[in-house]
Amino acid sequence: MSVLHSAVQLTLPTSPFPPLAVGFMGLGTGYLIYGTQELFGYPKRDERVDAGMGIWGLWMPGFMQFITGVYLFLGLTLFGTFTAAPDYMAALAFTAFGVHWWAIGLSRALGGDGRLNGLMSIPFIVLSVLGVVVFFTAGDWPVGLVFVGLTGVYVFDFFASLFPGPVGRLGDVGLGLFRLATGAWLMYMTWAVTVDTALGYKLPT
Repeated sequence: MSVLHSAVQLTLPTSPFPPLAVGFMGLGTGYLIYGTQELFGYPKRDERVDAGMGIWGLWMPGFMQFITGVYLFLGLTLFGTFTAAPDYMAALAFTAFGVHWWAIGLSRALGGDGRLNGLMSIPFIVLSVLGVVVFFTAGDWPVGLVFVGLTGVYVFDFFASLFPGPVGRLGDVGLGLFRLATGAWLMYMTWAVTVDTALGYKLPT
């Protein structure tokens, strides 16, 4: 008597609902909070402000981006629910940026050495430029603009974190400007992705 073995494969339908708005909302919120403090010095930094900003950084740009990146990777690699090739870049970016925001938030809340952010900025400049190349090449300029903003953030973060005096202050100003501008664009992207998906609008995303 022979026993036949058959492989059972779980096939899930392709989903038109990648959770991009979750990551955009989280990063945009973090940028608006941090950018305001860096550009305008409000609220003035002290232990309580650093603790609060650290908590916001940990949860909004940290957790919301990380969960978006993991969700995208699972849909792309295990379940086949997402099939757009540029989503691989989005998954990489959301995951990496989410984890790095956990580090930024905890460092701010616990009083860590901010100079390490300057060293961190180097690989994240590389990652941001990679996103620019991928999304503009794929014809997705709205997401490409997000990565242009990210590139500016990390270029100025390098100078703000590692150089004291006027150079460091100029870095803070540039960092704040890029974070606020990118944060505003991310609020648009959150809105546009949501109404396009939920209501069938055709805003550029």
